[in-house]
Amino acid sequence: VSVSQTEEDPSPPGLSEALKGLASSGRAYWLVNLVNFTDGIAYFGILNLLVLYLSNDLHIQDRYASMFVSLMTGLVALLMIPGGAISDRIGTRNAISLSLTLGFLGRGGLWACAQVPTAAVSACALTSLMIMAASTGILQPALYAGVKETTSNRLSSMGFSLLYAIMNLGIVAESLVSPFVRTESGLNWGIRGVLGSMAAITLMQLVVHLLTYPPNAAGPPGPAQSEREKPNYSELFNARFLFFIFILLPVRTLFAHQWLTIPDYIFRCFDKGVADRYEWFTALNPFVVMVGVPLLCHLTARVHVLRMMIIGTAVSAGATFLLALPPSPGNLIAYVIVFSLGEALWASRFLEYIAKLAPPGQVGAYMGVGNLPWFLAKFTTGFYSGIMLATYVPKSGVQHPETMWTIYALIAYLSHIGLLLAYPWLRAGDKENHD
Repeated sequence: VSVSQTEEDPSPPGLSEALKGLASSGRAYWLVNLVNFTDGIAYFGILNLLVLYLSNDLHIQDRYASMFVSLMTGLVALLMIPGGAISDRIGTRNAISLSLTLGFLGRGGLWACAQVPTAAVSACALTSLMIMAASTGILQPALYAGVKETTSNRLSSMGFSLLYAIMNLGIVAESLVSPFVRTESGLNWGIRGVLGSMAAITLMQLVVHLLTYPPNAAGPPGPAQSEREKPNYSELFNARFLFFIFILLPVRTLFAHQWLTIPDYIFRCFDKGVADRYEWFTALNPFVVMVGVPLLCHLTARVHVLRMMIIGTAVSAGATFLLALPPSPGNLIAYVIVFSLGEALWASRFLEYIAKLAPPGQVGAYMGVGNLPWFLAKFTTGFYSGIMLATYVPKSGVQHPETMWTIYALIAYLSHIGLLLAYPWLRAGDKENHD
């Protein structure tokens, strides 16, 4: 694995220097982050309530609802491969425009599914979810490419950290507004009203993007596609690199449980007062990540990404044992905070690592391939999460959530153990590529 990042990195910029440098970046960098912010609101505003919407509003059975959501989130990661290639081919501006158009159609279509005949509800939902997956599959690599295009090498680490933090700022904003839109203490529009609001936000962002994003933000156009160097994926098929990205699969399942399991866990194991404030609890995660990512990025700038993976996965997996305790608001809050600190330690560094591997003009494609394990985690988790909920946290009857969360914590720890055991081998390969 060849990335010029070691414990002895000689001159990472100071925190204030990095922030000042990004603050003076061109308009395109901040317009990329504006899309990142509003799409964080819209995507997660729907995702956090999607299982509940499918089961409660569209009356799709639990196991199928979780499968539908898992299929969508899994396809997001899988479609980053062609989505990344599309972004590289048509450019960041056009890729974002295409993504936002698809996002509005998919999110608006999902909102409209509640009005279709019962026999067509599942088909309507699946079609809308597939369009939404295509939208995000194009958008994510386009955003990564946009950051790389608009930041210098010295500022790219903080640039990617802010990209991740600003996405989480969008989730915080959504989580605070959603209960007001959804519950009787506010507008009382229900979950469907939240979905409609998210579709409207996507449409407004599309209009703003088309009117403000400069056509040549990344500089003069590159050579014609036929003249460009063909993508070379040899680094991605290096044994050490493949082990590195796939060993993260077990701990990544915990992220999928945030929208596949946590909503029903809260609504079924806590009283109405807690359930009505469900988004407030989930807002803690993006808030901690939003604050923690830039700070931890600065504090750990000299620490190699592999060590950050080992530390971060231990924290993320260990946090899940807090849910293996009897359900209580205190345990839930502690879990969210500790889990979020683990995410802040390694998630943005992983994205930066993949982007630095990519040759010029191939960031989107490399990011797509690097996210294959994320596809597997999101795709497979939904095929058992509904069954586990029905078994250990049924809507009525005896519940054993502690057993379910213990199983999930043990699964996640496989990533930490695998990285710990393989660290000498992985670091040896990294050093060989720099001799």
